[in-house]
Amino acid sequence: MRQSTDAAVQVSCLPPPRGAPRQQNTRRRLPVADIALARPAAAAPTTGSAWSRLRTSRGWLGFWFMLPAAAILLLFLAYPLGKGVWLSLTDTRIGRGGNFVGLENYEWLWDDSVFWLSVFNTLVYTGFASVAKFAIGLYLALLLNKRLPFKALIRSIVLIPFVVPTVLSALAFWWIFDSQFSIISWSLRHLGLLERNIDFLGDPTMARICVTFANIWRGVPFIAITLLAGLQTVSPSLYEAATIDGATPWQNFRHITLPLLTPIIAVVMTFSVLFTFTDFQLIWAMTRGGPVNATHLMATLSYQRGILSGNLGEGAAIATAMVPFLILAIAISWFGLQNRKWQTG
Repeated sequence: MRQSTDAAVQVSCLPPPRGAPRQQNTRRRLPVADIALARPAAAAPTTGSAWSRLRTSRGWLGFWFMLPAAAILLLFLAYPLGKGVWLSLTDTRIGRGGNFVGLENYEWLWDDSVFWLSVFNTLVYTGFASVAKFAIGLYLALLLNKRLPFKALIRSIVLIPFVVPTVLSALAFWWIFDSQFSIISWSLRHLGLLERNIDFLGDPTMARICVTFANIWRGVPFIAITLLAGLQTVSPSLYEAATIDGATPWQNFRHITLPLLTPIIAVVMTFSVLFTFTDFQLIWAMTRGGPVNATHLMATLSYQRGILSGNLGEGAAIATAMVPFLILAIAISWFGLQNRKWQTG
């Protein structure tokens, strides 16, 4: 039995006779690339030089791309803010180094009636101007979104108040509201409606109204064009479907336009409030805070106390006191945008 088995093994090991067909190898040969992919990949090194991490990690590459912008922000925003906070805690004056005095500057401001008047003026000025700019800007955006003749030309004209330098706008309004050369007073006197010129910038109430009007005139185009860009993204099919269902123009605005514009409104109004709250050029060029501090804002009072009077510590304290108001405005917008239900209306 064993001999027959050994003979069979020997016969199977013999090469096939000449001319006989070769048996095909049933085992499939894998390509080299498949074999390489089938092998387990080596684990990426967790440690190494910055250059090796830069080549293997997209997150590390993004960090390096973001580093120049972060350096610019730290240099021109974070450092001046920190320096201002430090100066507010000292008695530094122009040309003389100061000593650390703690909260003495803030205690002095707490009992300063002019400072609280500037806070009141800033809040009133920001509130009225921001609401008026939003209302007029939204109306202009809705109007410019319709099919009008010469629509491109009208949009360009609307942008003019925003692109004109602030100082030039302030000087123009200063001439319009001047007590002697006012074009408004001149026109009304020639129409027989006045006997003498109106002292627009000499009366405290009139001065507040004039500077607020100038700020509204300058800020409306920014809000109008931004909201118009948002309106361009609303699909016309939504209005067509609502109109077929019998919706009125007010219902279209209330249930379609306003909810879809809400995130854009939140962002643009945040910028509007920040720009208005920190306004300096317009007020200083028109009234310099007068008459009798009636138009002094926190920004102009900070400049007057810190630069013109030379008391850098007190001026820095007034500027630092603006920060909580700005943080509050940003926080309201931020938490509002995080509310998904509020975004969708």
